[in-house]
Amino acid sequence: MSPEALLPTRRSFLRAGTAAALALTASGCGFATADDPADRATAQAPIDVKVDGDLVYFNWADFVDPTVFEGFQKEYGVKVVQSNYDSMEGMAAKLNAGNRYDIIFPTAKWAERLATGGRLRTIDHSKLRGAEAVFGGYGYFADPWYDRRSAHTVPFTMYKTGIGWRRDRLGDLTGSWEDLWNEKARGKVFVLDDRDEVLGLGALKLGLDLTTGDQGDLARVTDTLRSLRPRLRGFSSDSYNNLLNGNADMTQAWSGDMAAMLAQAEDPSVFGFEVAREGAPVNSDCYAIPANAQHPGTAMLFIDYMLRPENVKKNIEYIGYPMPVRGTEDTYAALVEPFPQCLVTADDLAADLFFRNGDAGTERARDAAWTDVKAG
Repeated sequence: MSPEALLPTRRSFLRAGTAAALALTASGCGFATADDPADRATAQAPIDVKVDGDLVYFNWADFVDPTVFEGFQKEYGVKVVQSNYDSMEGMAAKLNAGNRYDIIFPTAKWAERLATGGRLRTIDHSKLRGAEAVFGGYGYFADPWYDRRSAHTVPFTMYKTGIGWRRDRLGDLTGSWEDLWNEKARGKVFVLDDRDEVLGLGALKLGLDLTTGDQGDLARVTDTLRSLRPRLRGFSSDSYNNLLNGNADMTQAWSGDMAAMLAQAEDPSVFGFEVAREGAPVNSDCYAIPANAQHPGTAMLFIDYMLRPENVKKNIEYIGYPMPVRGTEDTYAALVEPFPQCLVTADDLAADLFFRNGDAGTERARDAAWTDVKAG
């Protein structure tokens, strides 16, 4: 496949944003809380589900099929005004700066931070025609740990983290995080440019808690990751293109990115994706409406539009990530059938290898460890 034919990776602009993380996690929350009673009252007020303006949309780059946007704009006579963030820390910085968006897509731990801080509107599921297909079909999301009773969120995608590699260059791997230290791949190994993911792989390799904040544990993790540095080509979340264009022989990668890449590759047998036996981090992204959204009614219409099975199916095929909406499972199953290691289900989420929020001391310790790892 020629470089010109490469598709942009899902989340191709993700970066760790270490400096932003250091500033934002000092409180142990990452967001300024809504302390004004009037702001909290607004967050809890019912949303009138109707067009109340154009949709100001804030998400990872290239994470919704453009034809779905087009259909929404045509049906409701509105524009989707898109902005993209490059990390969860970047999203937090924009929100804390007072930027106003109607719909955002936090990961689970960041959804918890936002909801706890009073920064999200309450979502009445009874006003979403598609809600039953989510919450009636996927019991996990009826009361997830990050947002009790999903009071402020609706699930968007699910995914897990593993290792993608070039079979044509490395052959088979062993199914362990240790594979990233493979001497045959020296100089052509990438890890994600993401604090939790990289510290997490080190912790899992050592049999430690995924989001440990213990100083002794983190010292062991950083020592382990420091031994990987001589083998690394770099930190990059563009796993999709790094493998396709030959920059990487091996890379830490998200399952959805790999499923999308494998589905597009001229010869999928050239590539592989494995889930490490020591454990695979799992995660989910959510639809959420910020408390200061100017057009929450349009945001609710957008969520409901996105939950229509025909739109979910389009988006699954476009991004490679499963979306928990009953009636769309066959589309995702067909997509990943040739690549069963990419398969993610709600049962995987129940294994509870989520990145969790820590207190201020834990977050500072993890930021410092990440800085050490990046510095080499």
